[in-house]
Parts: sequence; C-alpha cells; structure tokens
Amino acid sequence: MSPQNLSLSDSLHIAVLASILSLIIYWIIRDRYRVRNLNGKHVFITGCDTGLGNSLAKWLDKRGFCVIAACATEKGSQELQCCSSLSLKTVNLNLADSDSIARAVVFVTEQTAGKGLFGLVSNAEGTAPVGPTDWLRIEDFHSVLDVSLLGLIEITLKLLPLLKKAEGRVVNVMNAKGLMAFVGGGYSLSKWGMEAFSDTLRIEMRHFGVKVSIVEHGFFKAEGVNSAIIEKYLFKLWNRLTPEIRDSYGEKYLVEYIKAQRSSVKRLCDYDTSNVIKCMEHALIAKYPRTRYRAGWDAKFFWLFLSYGPSCLSDMLLHITLPAPAESRRPVHGALMSV
Repeated sequence: MSPQNLSLSDSLHIAVLASILSLIIYWIIRDRYRVRNLNGKHVFITGCDTGLGNSLAKWLDKRGFCVIAACATEKGSQELQCCSSLSLKTVNLNLADSDSIARAVVFVTEQTAGKGLFGLVSNAEGTAPVGPTDWLRIEDFHSVLDVSLLGLIEITLKLLPLLKKAEGRVVNVMNAKGLMAFVGGGYSLSKWGMEAFSDTLRIEMRHFGVKVSIVEHGFFKAEGVNSAIIEKYLFKLWNRLTPEIRDSYGEKYLVEYIKAQRSSVKRLCDYDTSNVIKCMEHALIAKYPRTRYRAGWDAKFFWLFLSYGPSCLSDMLLHITLPAPAESRRPVHGALMSV
C-alpha cells in the first residue's frame, strides 16, 4: 500500500469519526431544547389514583401545568386533590366504559376552554391475570385489552381534535415487560398493540404538529407489582380449572410457578420511579421529544435485549425459569439443542 493510499484511508476514517461525533453533539444539543411558555397549558393524565400517573400529576402541577387527572375511584380523586393546587382538576374515568370516556372528553373540552389540549398521557392499565394460556377465559383477555388497548385508543381518538388544535403531545406509557410474551393473557397483546397504534399515530399526526412518544419502563414498586397480587390471580385461575387441566399440570407446577413469579418480581422490581417521571416530563416539554424512552435498567438492557435477540434465547430463559407441567412431553435436557 502506497503512502498516498494510506493517507487517503486515514482521512476517510477521520471524516467518518468527525461526522459521528458531530451527529452525537447535535443530538445532545437538540435534545435539550424546551418548549416555551408552558405555564397554564393543559395536560390530561389517565391512571392517577396511584403509581406513576399520580406522581406525574403532582409533579406537573408543581411545574405550573393545568393538570386534568383521571382517576378510577372517588377516593383516588379526593386524595390527589388534597395534596395538589387548586388548578389541578380530577375526573372519574373507566376506560372500559365508552360512556365514561365520553363524559371525560366533555369535561376536558370544558376545562381547556377552546385552547386545545397540550398533552395526553395514557398510563392506565387493566387488571392482568397471568398464567398459562389454557388456564384463561376470554373475559380475562377483555379485562386487560378493554382498558390498556381499546380504551386507550378510544380516548385518544376522541381527544385528537383538541390535541391537533394545540399541536400537542401524546405520551403512551407501558411496561417494557410487554415487549416479550413470557406469560399467557392479554398483557403482552395490549403492549404490542399500543406500540403499533403509537407508531402509526406518530407518523400520521406529525402533519398536524402533534408529537407522539412511547415511554417503556421496567418494574417499579409504584405500579403495585408484588407477589401477593400475582398469587391472588394465580389461585383464582387454578381454583376454577377443570379437573383434566389441573391434573395435566399438577399441584407442584402451581407451587413452582408462584416461586418463579416471586423471584422475578424480587429481582427486577425497582423503588426509584424518578427516571420514569423524567422521561414522561421530557416527552411533554422537549421541543423535539424522542420517539421512545426507556427508563429502568431492565427496560434498557434486559427486556430490550431479549426482544431483539433470537427466540431461542428467550425460550431458554423460560425453560430455566418456569416449571414444566406434570404431563409435559418436552425433554428435560437438550430440548433447545435439537431445535
């Protein structure tokens, strides 16, 4: 190789590195731009009784937003109002009920008084019984999908005119665990559906100045994720099984399955929700919000890696983590090697 060719190669390498560095610096600077005059803008948040929605409502209220917090219970509304400013308004909302959604939309329209809606944060989740698919009934799927997916879609569609008027933001919040279908039920179905809906909405609404973001977070204590809730649903499912299905799994399977769920929650659950709140806030106030935010170490590394990794990797993890039914025909050893 001649010195001239070597020099040209070095120049190309330097140019590529300089371009990459320039893009990184540009992205960092661009990411820091904020929307001006946010004081008094209206933001509607679902799922504000407890957890992330409750924390975000309180935080945005302190930042000067006119927060409209949707709660599923009257108790949740009263407790939130007691520790917030007078500008924060609450409304009862059942995302599985179209009439309740219609009443909430009328309330939001009245509160915004012709200004439009600057932000819609969808955070509510339906009850999620988890377990093997043949333990479930169709109503178990409805209990999740009617709230976490169909309810989210319905209220978003009905609020789009207000969002377009204000050139606002849509922020859909989901657990990154939904990126992987580890257990039966409607939970992962609702999250994949939310991803697809958010992507199409983002592409279509950009023509009207509406920005759409997804916040994918890991397990957090504020979600009420604990072993007692999971075990309650598992025992409920187990007790209603037919004798044939129950015998095919065996009592030992139920015990080991509960142990596996306890272990997963204990290892992945985090107590600090501040990263999730920061991501949701950034999606609302940034001039150029990101398409996706990932909050929590498991969302950034564990679930994301598994969702993009080969299927045999997640299958192997399930093989190690979950027990086998009593009548399993799967070889105990070498099952993955033969695939």
